[in-house]
Amino acid sequence: MKLLRVGPAGAERPAVLDESGTPRDLSGLAKDIDGALLGDEAALAGIRAALASGELPALDAADSRIGPPLGRIGKIVCIGLNYHDHATETGAAIPQEPILFMKAPDTVVGPDDTVLVPRGSEKTDWEVELAVVIGRTARYLESDEEALASVAGYAIAHDVSERAFQIERGGQWDKGKNCETFNPLGPWLVTADEIPDPQALALRLWVNGELKQDGTTADQIFPVAQVVRYLSQFMPLYPGDVINTGTPAGVALGQPEPKPYLRAGDVVELEIDGLGRQRQEFKDA
Repeated sequence: MKLLRVGPAGAERPAVLDESGTPRDLSGLAKDIDGALLGDEAALAGIRAALASGELPALDAADSRIGPPLGRIGKIVCIGLNYHDHATETGAAIPQEPILFMKAPDTVVGPDDTVLVPRGSEKTDWEVELAVVIGRTARYLESDEEALASVAGYAIAHDVSERAFQIERGGQWDKGKNCETFNPLGPWLVTADEIPDPQALALRLWVNGELKQDGTTADQIFPVAQVVRYLSQFMPLYPGDVINTGTPAGVALGQPEPKPYLRAGDVVELEIDGLGRQRQEFKDA
């Protein structure tokens, strides 16, 4: 299934796409698309049955905002330098273990919402990423099979980053990763049964119509199953948690001087096979 949330920010209603791409209202079956729903197999089975029966009312989404496909996110755990080509372009050594950092859930906005360039920023950068959404509590997992069984689905994440804040201002990466609006998510949460191999997805990103990133999850240093299993050794993962799994080559940081960092007025578009497409205009904060 392709689950989504439609409506004004803070007042989105849950929906599911039918085979024609029409959003169908789930308000009668679910309060929201969140960890509580994703962890309830009976509720998900009920949604599948209702979708198959054609009984769900259609939503007129032509002029409606699509919000993040997941509400009440618990935590966002991110993996840095997780593509061979991205590590190479930035001159970084291939990590021996996954590099972890966190993003606050309040950085999440809808897939087509405005993204704000922070005040004082000169190095705002783009990063298309595969987001993994957890659907089953994961603690001390022992196998890749257990790890993938804990995944509810996948989505597109845009891990927007301010490189000067991240790298040049001391401390950890958090200052450059947690700026307002720095994690567009969606448009859909695609359930795991529709993505049989998360290591076979193409990722692309354009800035002002120019293709900048064109990669594949097959190039990940630490595949999805390994990342989920690894994280579960250090922290419990709960339904509604999100993992951003890294970005392929093509970011501004890895390009020759003068590096083409983002400015107000720029438009970024990104897509991942089977997971939809995002479009954001950047404006000054």
